[in-house]
Amino acid sequence: MSITKELVREALGTVRTGTSDLAACLLHVAACDTYASVRLGLNASPADCQTLAAQAHNALQTKAQSQGVKLDSFIAEFVGPGGKVAHTARFGSMNPPPAGSQAGSKPPPATGGHTPIPGLRPGQQGGSPSGLPGVRHIVAVGAGKGGVGKSTVALNLAVGLARKGHAVGLLDADIYGPSMPTMLGLESHQTHVLEGMLQPFLVHGIKVMTMGKLVEPDKPLIWRGPMAHGAFKQLTEQTNWGELDYLIIDLPPGTGDIALTMAQMLRLTGAVVVCTPQKVAQDDATRAARMFQQLQIDVLGVVENMSFFVGDDGKVYDIFGRGGAEQMAARLGVPFLGAVPITMSLRANSDKGDPTANFTGSDRAGQQLGATLTALVASVEQQVAVAAMKSQAARPSFSIS
Repeated sequence: MSITKELVREALGTVRTGTSDLAACLLHVAACDTYASVRLGLNASPADCQTLAAQAHNALQTKAQSQGVKLDSFIAEFVGPGGKVAHTARFGSMNPPPAGSQAGSKPPPATGGHTPIPGLRPGQQGGSPSGLPGVRHIVAVGAGKGGVGKSTVALNLAVGLARKGHAVGLLDADIYGPSMPTMLGLESHQTHVLEGMLQPFLVHGIKVMTMGKLVEPDKPLIWRGPMAHGAFKQLTEQTNWGELDYLIIDLPPGTGDIALTMAQMLRLTGAVVVCTPQKVAQDDATRAARMFQQLQIDVLGVVENMSFFVGDDGKVYDIFGRGGAEQMAARLGVPFLGAVPITMSLRANSDKGDPTANFTGSDRAGQQLGATLTALVASVEQQVAVAAMKSQAARPSFSIS
């Protein structure tokens, strides 16, 4: 058995706050296996929030034990005026206790005082440089609008980094339109949970997790923002990523909830913005770049996808007008990382779930595609190194003698 939303609501109903109870303040609830999190609309002091969260945790733990269910982690977020999270209380751990630990032992003390954006630099609350244990660099790939090939760039960037010997993970955070199951050929793969943690798929030399393998393939996710927020947190924190040099996050298009949640949870090395040459795509990509900058995330650079078409004979056609994204990058004062062409093989390899073939094409179009992607990977590596050096230089240091 596992924790259910109904069980959480029942437990909150037993915790009084003034003339009501916490169940009446509930804005969002998420429950999975032995983990639960809630978001409560309550304007109270941090001390009162912490007390109420502790009471809610005790109530849920008692109800869970009465039904033979284990509770490993409970997170309570309190939303104050303006819709911002004013306080976060955490009980237990996202990781299950080690084998041999005493059942029913007292959970670790809660940590509170979580500061919402923009008061806290993204990921500052984590012990790891990235906010995820074992992950060195997190790079988000975003776009201002859909249909510009953001997932294609994210996937080939991840595979390209892995081909250079890096340990790479790919998180398909496009909750509403996950495309990685098709682009990586995951149709026959089964999702596994081990000791309360999702086990990523290992394909084409990278570790992958996607919402597309956690729901029915043709089921639409008709979710409001808080539900997408909870799904992103679970995909990020409850996946057993292990040791990674890079975690590439394929974001949904636009400047909405997932990007805000990511910035609040993690410390990113930087972000890559994907754009096509047309002016209308540049306008939206500019907004995406400004969003990352406003969230204090370094923009590593801009990629112009679908820059031109290369026929099998090697002839080049500027279908959309090459160079628009490069001009946009210059206006924004950020690096231009490269121009990715359209080829027949790129489309075919994406449809059949074989991204590795994009780097090994033998015809003239395939060779040009492979060379372009390899150069793109090298450019991102360079910008990540620069961003990491800037971040290190910005951290205070002291010595004791």
